[in-house]
Amino acid sequence: MPTFYEQLAALGRESAAFVLVVLVDALGSTPQDTGAKMIVTPAGLLTGTVGGGRVEAQAIALAQELLAASATTPRFVNWSLKGDVGMTCGGSVKLYFEPHAPAGPWPIVIFGAGHVVQALVPVLLPMACTVTVIDPRADWLERLPRARNLQIIVHANPADLIPTLPATAFVLCMTKGHASDRPVLQRALAERTFPYLGAIGSAAKAIVLRRELVAHGLTPERAEKFFCPIGEDFGSNHPHEIALSIAAQVLKIRDQIAPDAPTASPASVANPALD
Repeated sequence: MPTFYEQLAALGRESAAFVLVVLVDALGSTPQDTGAKMIVTPAGLLTGTVGGGRVEAQAIALAQELLAASATTPRFVNWSLKGDVGMTCGGSVKLYFEPHAPAGPWPIVIFGAGHVVQALVPVLLPMACTVTVIDPRADWLERLPRARNLQIIVHANPADLIPTLPATAFVLCMTKGHASDRPVLQRALAERTFPYLGAIGSAAKAIVLRRELVAHGLTPERAEKFFCPIGEDFGSNHPHEIALSIAAQVLKIRDQIAPDAPTASPASVANPALD
């Protein structure tokens, strides 16, 4: 049976809706001691207790009201067990309610499954995100760790999946080479506008890619709308260090984007030349 804190951590990883309720003060005759706690979900009590009976039922009802209202602000209540709850106990309790609203998963889609992707995926998976890795090479995809928030897709023509991606996806083009990167970028830039689109490679590769994108029909302005090179300007060319720099950049861009703000421009972030 998972412990209280293991269940709390699992809810956090799953971005689930819940309220943490803590008995922060107990005076007089009360059914539980200070420090008692419980977790309430929209379905009701998940685990723990703050005293059982009427006081717990009233606390569960309040927690569910907070969830139904999508509340995010913590709340303290002071209840007289006799006057406010209707119990015969003569004491009083102070309860702390900490609501956690459900968070939509942050979709990250990676085209490619090579060495840097193998290093990057384990960095991303513990975050509140979903990761999709697409590659025609089943053997490389099989090397990735297994996780509930990881989807692997074997597809002979990865660019064909561009129309199926979520509008909020952060898209990373990290395929086995220049020739397989360009079709993904071409369709992404011609048909979609993602909040983040990047391709791994050097500054020289970026020049060639943009020239080819224009030659295949994009405007020069549109061909500028992706990050290449990708990653923050630190570390070496070791795959694990490149992976950390990429993770840092996508986190930075994610945190810059407000719900009603325009998507970030590649020009607003310094990019190293990653080969």
